[in-house]
Amino acid sequence: MESPKYPLVNVELTGEDGNAFFIIGRVSRALRRAGVSDDDINEFTEEATNGNYDHVLQTVMKWVNVQ
Repeated sequence: MESPKYPLVNVELTGEDGNAFFIIGRVSRALRRAGVSDDDINEFTEEATNGNYDHVLQTVMKWVNVQ
């Protein structure tokens, strides 16, 4: 598996309720706190919402370090 786009951004997802929009929001906030540009955050959100729940998780792992 290749390294995420922002490997220094860590997001805890263990124990979350499985709500895709909650996960996308949590990752977006983590990216914002890390100083990621609004354009990149918008790109992440568009990519993550363009599919099913599994696609959301795959997109999250492509962008950040999931714990």
